[in-house]
Amino acid sequence: QVQLVESGGGLVQSGESLRLSCTASGSIFSTVAMGWYRQAPGKQRELVATITNSGDSNYRGSVYGRFTLSRDFANNTVHLQMNSLKPEDTAVYYCNARVRLATPLRPLEDYWGQGTQVTVSS
Repeated sequence: QVQLVESGGGLVQSGESLRLSCTASGSIFSTVAMGWYRQAPGKQRELVATITNSGDSNYRGSVYGRFTLSRDFANNTVHLQMNSLKPEDTAVYYCNARVRLATPLRPLEDYWGQGTQVTVSS
């Protein structure tokens, strides 16, 4: 099994910054990708940013240029630096890890953190 521990959420004003961190632990053979998704009340969960073990990143269009995702896959950790936050960024942010457990023969599996609240006031 894999556990994801998230930190860094909170309440900020529009234009301010927050940094989210996520560390995965457990019987991980390799980490293929990690990233962040978010879910606002009444809406579906959506991708914010992901990064692969080769360094390829993907961002949601509305956060491009404001958010930066960095990785430390040796420690199965990612950080999401969120600048110029807007009220529409308000949501519960979930960390995701796509990993292969124990051996190279195991299939890839997705794991999720418990979520951290980000609230941006106008």
